[in-house]
Amino acid sequence: MGTVQRLLSLPCFILCFASASAAPDDSLFTALLQEHVNDGAVDYSAIADDDRLGSYLSQIAATDPADLPSRDARLALWMNAYNAYTLQLVSSVEEISSIREIVEPGKAGNPDTAKPWDHAFAVVGGKTYTLNQIEHEIIRPEFGDARIHFALVCAAYSCPILRNEAYVAERLDEQLDDQGRWFMTHRNELDPRRRTAGLSQLFNWFAEDFGSDQNERLRYAAQFVNDPATANSLRNEPHRWKVTFLDYDWSLNNRR
Repeated sequence: MGTVQRLLSLPCFILCFASASAAPDDSLFTALLQEHVNDGAVDYSAIADDDRLGSYLSQIAATDPADLPSRDARLALWMNAYNAYTLQLVSSVEEISSIREIVEPGKAGNPDTAKPWDHAFAVVGGKTYTLNQIEHEIIRPEFGDARIHFALVCAAYSCPILRNEAYVAERLDEQLDDQGRWFMTHRNELDPRRRTAGLSQLFNWFAEDFGSDQNERLRYAAQFVNDPATANSLRNEPHRWKVTFLDYDWSLNNRR
């Protein structure tokens, strides 16, 4: 069986016999990420040949989120599903420079017309979703936590870093806060002397998730800024800051 076929098929024996109420084995996803992700750079060709991704996605496909015991367990499942299915999607196509070239799993095309986030292929709890549906129809409205924008990874350089462990309910707050601190440090440009904030486009595209106006959004961002003086300025005098939005680099976050 070829690489693409292996990636796009879910092992029947797992789907047939896995309990719909059993949570996926997140340690399986963690092991995969630790082996193939280094500082956010992903070895997609190695993932394409690693059967663990298909096994993990089979478990997600058989898990009904409603059966999980807590809000954090459900949110962790959906975030892991989004990131894992993104890995599957990108790994199914060779020789691409951006996820935006993917027309559908296993097929690349014109990035001006391809819509990788609108192709229904991600199975969770026996139902099939697009990546956009998972993010915008489930995660954002159901959980209302803007930190998810620091954790969902769209396989581009300007995205948040792909964490090399699965999200788990027991440490979810810790993991999301850590992602926020990394994101503010590495994907934003803050100059406290000039009071200029070059923010990621995520703060522009999903502005309403971070606050009702620019001052609220800067206060939200401040909680993830490592430098105390900069954080205090953003928190206490956001109106004095000038905000611009950085260009978004859609280059593939692959291991070069």
